[in-house]
Amino acid sequence: MRQKSKAMLGAALAAMLAGCASVQVGPQVATTAPEPVSSHWAFGADRAGPGDGDGYRPPRRLAVLLPMTGPLATAAGPVRDGLLAAYYGERRDRPELVFYDTGGTISGAVAARDRAVAEGADQILGPLGRDEVSALFSAPQPVPLLALNRGHQAPPENAADFSLAPEDEGAAIATRLLAHNARRVLVLSNGDDHAVRAVATFREAFEAAGGTIVSTLAITGEDPGDQSPALRTAATSEGGVDAVLVALRGSEARLVVPQLFAAGLGNRLRVATSQLASGTGNADDDRALDGVVFVTEPWTASGHPGLPSAATLAEQLPATRGPAARLFAFGHDAWLLSTRLPQLAARPDATIEGATGRLSMTGDGRVLRTPAWATFSGGLVTPVADTAR
Repeated sequence: MRQKSKAMLGAALAAMLAGCASVQVGPQVATTAPEPVSSHWAFGADRAGPGDGDGYRPPRRLAVLLPMTGPLATAAGPVRDGLLAAYYGERRDRPELVFYDTGGTISGAVAARDRAVAEGADQILGPLGRDEVSALFSAPQPVPLLALNRGHQAPPENAADFSLAPEDEGAAIATRLLAHNARRVLVLSNGDDHAVRAVATFREAFEAAGGTIVSTLAITGEDPGDQSPALRTAATSEGGVDAVLVALRGSEARLVVPQLFAAGLGNRLRVATSQLASGTGNADDDRALDGVVFVTEPWTASGHPGLPSAATLAEQLPATRGPAARLFAFGHDAWLLSTRLPQLAARPDATIEGATGRLSMTGDGRVLRTPAWATFSGGLVTPVADTAR
């Protein structure tokens, strides 16, 4: 099913916007068509130039593949809203925007892609489901495609992937801990997919740089019980513990983080995945998480140029409350990336300061995201000014 962009919703969102984020490159801005970094991309001749000063060079007709029906429809809603907010907030010439419903299935994604190309799309954004993306990534794409998830394989020719991947969080946490000279880390994990993927990437990056994971404690169930014996064992191990990685939801962490103090680990650096924000929002309860630094998005932590605050938007659009705020920011940044693909493909130093973090793209089509950081103070989320990466 094909849907035209929601004009009324877009107009309402546009009223909240003052502009879009900017692309930052080096001190020299290309004034002629840049040389591509590889043969990975095949942009049309009308997009071969350098674009505007910020790299803005949109396609003529952008097809958006989202599961507006089916099990992934709830997640697709705020992604669509964030995309439309950025789209209607752009004051320059915009491409024709056409939505195609994938239904959240592989066959739906393939059919939507093929129909979009047949109807004249010169660039595709989506799909959203990982299996959908993997199906399209099985072969080179007929027009440039920016998928909204990571597939089970690397992007093929003429394609890239963008996601709020746990792997990006794991890499960012490793960089942060190493920057703070933490070399021995205790890991607390609930074992879900997000935690497993984040911790696996963290381990690879951290150990490659000479770090050591002292122990990994599985924190499962609604009541994890007394973890003090295991925590004290880690704390008193040879070499001790420099930091604690908390790969837990907020509701789980509130039961375990206080036990770190009893085990002598309360004064260690404590860093968490973005899961920590899940199940929070009550300041009295969340005081138990004070001092834990966690991965977040610039927009939800401290605001972002061109967007209302997350709190303000949540009052006007209830569908963006809670975890949906991340998806709204994700959709917003998907638009920014879509309109600047040629520059990102040609300039390895090009970055976008997006609502989800600092974005760049590798030569083979993988969008990299450097997130922001926040902590709890008095039970309230507070941005962390320290930018150690």
